[in-house]
Amino acid sequence: MAKVITSKMLMALQSEPTTKSLEVEQVNKILTETDDEILDRLRDRFEILDDMTRAVKGGRVKAMIVTGPPGVGKSFGVEKVLSKHDVFATVANDEKLKKYEVVKGAMSAIGLYSKLYHYSDRKNVLVFDDCDSILLDDLSLNILKAALDTSAKRMIHWNTDSSLLRREGVPDSFEFKGGAIFITNIKFDHVKSKKLRDHLEALESRCHYLDLTIDTEREKVLRIRQVVTECGMLDHYELSDAQKTDVVNFVTDNTARLRELSLRTVLKIADLAASFPDKWRAVADMTCMRNSR
Repeated sequence: MAKVITSKMLMALQSEPTTKSLEVEQVNKILTETDDEILDRLRDRFEILDDMTRAVKGGRVKAMIVTGPPGVGKSFGVEKVLSKHDVFATVANDEKLKKYEVVKGAMSAIGLYSKLYHYSDRKNVLVFDDCDSILLDDLSLNILKAALDTSAKRMIHWNTDSSLLRREGVPDSFEFKGGAIFITNIKFDHVKSKKLRDHLEALESRCHYLDLTIDTEREKVLRIRQVVTECGMLDHYELSDAQKTDVVNFVTDNTARLRELSLRTVLKIADLAASFPDKWRAVADMTCMRNSR
């Protein structure tokens, strides 16, 4: 069975993602950076994420790990780039023709092995999003290490008998020629467990590791404003520019009370603004805040 990662387990794996857990130099840098400097840094990081995703899709880069807090657009950017390359599947309206898949949630070792086999052809890409349970299982980790390796030939083996694999026609070994992107909320540098840290260092040594460097509320707020203004995240809503600004200001003014400071929360509140133009703030106060008044 797959191990499901819980909030308590995550807390045990890593220190809290606040300035307290950062090195003194990092804290000083964050405190002295201007908003424009932070926005430039984040813009560069997400542009690199897009470029690296294209490189994985093109087979020039075999694998990468992307880390950052939940709800800042990690998986959205990756999926957007990959979907542009699957024009044939889109035109044919046939999901089976897609050359990539985004896998979410808990996954067993045998499920991971089978999924890698089905996407093992060159130019195929597997994206693991919010699959942190893989990191808690030694067998799953070893399979993942083999898939993320940068060696010329990546062979993956399943060394125990399995009726499930036989029924699916999956061999006990195969060469993985596809690309893999592992997206996680865990910041590898903050993991406390020595055993897990050793495993994560082994993963880092095998592939590219991109930290989006969003560690503080200030950076999250600036990222939210950036996505809304530069990427048009709220453009599909029938909201005026003033209403969009009101939504973003509501989020940034209530960061301490929100259940989650993220792009998902912005979308939730935009839904309310479009549905209840006259009372969306009151509804958001009851549904999106930790302690409603």
